[in-house]
Amino acid sequence: MGAFPHEDNADVRSIVSAALEAGFDEIVLTERDESLQGLGRFSPIFLKGNSFFFDDAEIGRLATIRSPKDETALRSLRSATKHIVIRTEDWKIIPLENLIAHFQGSETRLLVEVHDAAEAKLVFETMEVGVHGILLVPSSPNEIRAVRGLLESVREDVSLVRAAVTSIRPIGLGDRVCVDTCSLLRDGEGMLVGNSSAGLFLVHAETVETGYVAARPFRVNAGAVHAYIYLPGGKTKYLSELRAGDEVLAVDSEGRARAVVVGRVKVERRPLLLLEAEADGRRHTTIVQNAETIRFVTPDGGSLPVSQVKAGDEVLLRLEEGGRHFGMRIHETIAER
Repeated sequence: MGAFPHEDNADVRSIVSAALEAGFDEIVLTERDESLQGLGRFSPIFLKGNSFFFDDAEIGRLATIRSPKDETALRSLRSATKHIVIRTEDWKIIPLENLIAHFQGSETRLLVEVHDAAEAKLVFETMEVGVHGILLVPSSPNEIRAVRGLLESVREDVSLVRAAVTSIRPIGLGDRVCVDTCSLLRDGEGMLVGNSSAGLFLVHAETVETGYVAARPFRVNAGAVHAYIYLPGGKTKYLSELRAGDEVLAVDSEGRARAVVVGRVKVERRPLLLLEAEADGRRHTTIVQNAETIRFVTPDGGSLPVSQVKAGDEVLLRLEEGGRHFGMRIHETIAER
């Protein structure tokens, strides 16, 4: 979020206040507006000339493109700075594909400066892989709210397949993880968890009230500590690595996904079940707690409690080829059993 350029300090104040209310926590200021840091807790980034500074260290450059000569100069910054924000009077004519290709493989992240929700939408629809984000320089607080609404509407859909359960059996005690989020999850939503990133099961949120336990719609009792969980941006983590403030992906039976923030992670020793299912000719497994509150999302959008699962029942999986290295997908032959 860029709280510049504005001649009137009151305008900058309104921009910063609106940005904080909308949940933005990285805000670009000029030195004259340093006092506005008192409006709330955020990461202030200062624009000095054409350089961005955070904690007195340069973290990026502002590159204005008006001609092919400017584009050539921009290319020379490859790996010379952590971030480049591209500014132009008509950014739509920038050969983004060429710049993306040039900067791929470097440590420099490309961003595009936009001024309103319409420009932001166009960037989100066209940037594909390579452009890492935007710097919004709004003319009014209304544009901030419009872009926040746009961000919340941008979905990260996930491809799901049906899998037939082949077996489920008790395996004794172990440590399992409940992921408590800062959002209320809906019926048919859950999180993708599994023993291998090659096959992640859609575990249902605790939205269903039983005769013994009240619903806790903010929670997914996800599985054992060693399991993978799917995150925004196509990454994974071990359940044991999750912390308050992390983002995870909530997914429904149609593959519609949204990012939610972790508020608390509960690790407790509980009786466990090993569930095996087959999809696309391959066997996939996950380990969950043996309790009626744990359910799997079914292809019809319903939920199936583990206490009732039997061979032949269908659940939903996300399949993936290759393996993972520090949570990032890699193209390598890896077998996890």
